[in-house]
Amino acid sequence: MIRVFIANAKTEERSALRFMLLSLKLEVVCDASDCQTVLAKAPATNFNLLLVDWELLPADAIASVSAMRQACSNAIMVVLTSYLDARQQAARSAGADAFISKGEIPNRLADHLLAISRNLNSNETTYIKK
Repeated sequence: MIRVFIANAKTEERSALRFMLLSLKLEVVCDASDCQTVLAKAPATNFNLLLVDWELLPADAIASVSAMRQACSNAIMVVLTSYLDARQQAARSAGADAFISKGEIPNRLADHLLAISRNLNSNETTYIKK
């Protein structure tokens, strides 16, 4: 089973993501409303997919993505963003594995997450960072 950590500053968005993930039969094992909590909880939480809202990141977003990548090096990191622009390339360079636009309708967002979870289930070793 895919175990998901949600990182989103907005309580209502975390709740909506949790509901959607549960409906997709994915297990939500932890959530956080700030980067410091992600970094503190990640080492002790056995998850394989980290969903991070770009708006959660502080001013130095790239350093934060890089720090989260180090804290959860064996997980896939997916950044949810409203703006697919230069931030995407910068965060990918810092260690994010994928991006999903927050503007996607819920069904498309669910489709993206299901595709990621299928890939994790079918070939987990592909996604384990060494």
